[in-house]
Amino acid sequence: MVTQTPLAVASPGDDDSAKRHQIMDGARRVFMDLGFDGASMNEIARAAGVSKGTLYVYFTDKNRLFEAIVEQESLEHGKKAFNFDPTLDAETSLRAFGRAYVEIVCRPDGGSAVRTVMAIAERMPDVGRRFYDHVIAHTMRLLAKYLEARVTIKELAIDDCELAAAQFMRMCQATLFEPYVFQAKPSPNKEQIATVVDSATRLFLAGYRAR
Repeated sequence: MVTQTPLAVASPGDDDSAKRHQIMDGARRVFMDLGFDGASMNEIARAAGVSKGTLYVYFTDKNRLFEAIVEQESLEHGKKAFNFDPTLDAETSLRAFGRAYVEIVCRPDGGSAVRTVMAIAERMPDVGRRFYDHVIAHTMRLLAKYLEARVTIKELAIDDCELAAAQFMRMCQATLFEPYVFQAKPSPNKEQIATVVDSATRLFLAGYRAR
């Protein structure tokens, strides 16, 4: 049962939160357009529509601002729920997951975020680790848990479900993610994604379907 709660009355804290999100939205555009090194606090303040003084009230420097954006990206990704319906067979579920997953990692505004994190991970390893754990490994763990359930009912025969999850996710990205993230090709369309994911599903089940 879902209960409804009264709408909250705006408070100064709400204003602070709105201003913080306004700054982060502007900074995200600058980071995506110019990269971490090319972005400046002046450019970020201009894109966010705030004064430089206001910017420093919320974030002490560019590093802290970038970390906040990565953390927000991680939290938003963590909220995404893939439909692992236990009543559906593995082939149906894997196809649906694969298509949804590739659409997320290859969405038009997603590649720049990944490229920016990759570029800064060596200098800011904590940021890179958090992004990996909350975005990439989080999804891998969800898929591995689903695969374990299909092994339990003897539909699949897998010794290492985390390894199998990683293998399937990588196969779904084949010919799509790397050209996209390195800007060699645009974001793939639904038909292109379906072709690759269908092939990945066939290969995966050929190796892991219970005999």
